[in-house]
Amino acid sequence: MAILDTNQVSKQYQMGEVAVDALVGVNFTVTEGEFVAIMGPSGSGKSTLLHLLGGLDGPTDGEVTLAGNSLSLLTDKQITLIRRRNVGFVFQFFNLLPTLTAEENVALPLLIDGQNIKKHQEKIDELLELVGLTDRRHHKPDQLSGGQQQRVAIARAFVTDPAIVLADEPTGNLDSRTGEEILELLRRSCDEMGQTIVVVTHDAKAASFADRVVFLMDGRVADHLKLTGDQTEDIRQIQRRLRALEV
Repeated sequence: MAILDTNQVSKQYQMGEVAVDALVGVNFTVTEGEFVAIMGPSGSGKSTLLHLLGGLDGPTDGEVTLAGNSLSLLTDKQITLIRRRNVGFVFQFFNLLPTLTAEENVALPLLIDGQNIKKHQEKIDELLELVGLTDRRHHKPDQLSGGQQQRVAIARAFVTDPAIVLADEPTGNLDSRTGEEILELLRRSCDEMGQTIVVVTHDAKAASFADRVVFLMDGRVADHLKLTGDQTEDIRQIQRRLRALEV
């Protein structure tokens, strides 16, 4: 079952008197339980595509379908509700509220949605355990390491049981060891919880945790690569495709 689908999606920005094509005729599908990485040179349209997939922005042309909903047919208020209940976001800059504890940051999407936090306490506890922060639940962001803050952000993204989690360079601000732990956590959530994940990354090793890689170039889908699970070989193949795009 397709969780996300784009049909001939294009995005154009106006820079003064010049029209800039950020995306051109992109067809992109993500099925339930799949882990997909999006890669490409700087300026290829990776983050723009992620924003369209999550309903944070709208395409100039084409259609984005999220969890069975054609976004172009919905009002801004309806899109906000669909996004709130169907999409979990993980960003490079954690985006935690500094005055809230780890537990309160995890629960925040439920609070925004007007839900009774006490009814979801078991879910919150399970997620804190999943990300290894049960003993840090009452700590505020400035009392946590970067890796721990990103773990809080991941638990927050999962708390609404979203149809899909979208992550934009989730390891970009972390050291290599901590970054690998975060990617292993995302991989495990896909394998054990059936979570659907799309990650934008510039790092071949990060992309190697996915099931497949979609390569963008000049706003277009330039290539696809299905990964084998042999990380060394997968990284080699990813790097080869990236070099071919940058020639």
